[in-house]
Amino acid sequence: MKIRNLTIAFGLLFLAACQTQQSGEGMEPTTDTAQQTQDSGMAEPIAGGAETTQLGEEQLSARELLEQPDSPLSTRVIYFDFDSARVRDEFLPVLEAHGVFLAENGNVRVRLEGHADERGSREYNIGLGDRRAQSVRQILLFQGASSDQIETISYGEERPAVLGHDESAWSKNRRVEMVYDVQ
Repeated sequence: MKIRNLTIAFGLLFLAACQTQQSGEGMEPTTDTAQQTQDSGMAEPIAGGAETTQLGEEQLSARELLEQPDSPLSTRVIYFDFDSARVRDEFLPVLEAHGVFLAENGNVRVRLEGHADERGSREYNIGLGDRRAQSVRQILLFQGASSDQIETISYGEERPAVLGHDESAWSKNRRVEMVYDVQ
């Protein structure tokens, strides 16, 4: 089981590195975290604490960063395929941004709420929602978030986002919602 988890972890890190390499065409590789943060356009912590982050010339609080509509942090719902806890490739950059944000803002907490559609038994869907939340958690941890910042819970099929008995409803119910607590 540990070997499987390590294999998955290295695979996710490899995918993230490939995506960074593709989007950063012509960039020199660097091990300096601050330089990577600056090159990726992500916010960088300022001296004096985790309560504020510097973005360009202005200082923004963690709450203000989360409220920016054009930021990847504004995406807080991760959708999954039927009967799967594998994070879709399209959501990896979003989770990378959330992981970096958490790593730079140690006072911020997030609750990962796992959900499933109505198909399957109640017990199975609770387990599937938990596996989905754990998949998101692992990616956030790989990006530098602390395990103390992340709580997971599974609601299974009990809290549908959309009512209905067809694929259009089910696809919106197979999700993990990220609920932030900014102090």
